[in-house]
Amino acid sequence: MEKFSEIINSDQLTLVDFFATWCGPCKTMHPVLEQLKKDLGDSIRIIKIDVDKNEQLSMTYRIQAVPTLMLFRKGEVVWRQSGALSLNELKAIISQH
Repeated sequence: MEKFSEIINSDQLTLVDFFATWCGPCKTMHPVLEQLKKDLGDSIRIIKIDVDKNEQLSMTYRIQAVPTLMLFRKGEVVWRQSGALSLNELKAIISQH
């Protein structure tokens, strides 16, 4: 938990993917997130949180559906959405922050 809070409280824009291993849409997001990281490099940090292994964190952020994607900057949620997104949709959202 401390490590997670350190990550999201940094100045770097951080995309958090709350996912589950059994979730089909979560699996489709994996290559999208990998490509996003390749395209954006160090301008963003991407971390994946398995909701089944991190129940307390999932409860803290009221994760009710997976995948849920959240963008953090300096500890604040600047964007949140549940469901799979395309690479272009994600890039457009990130460019606004």
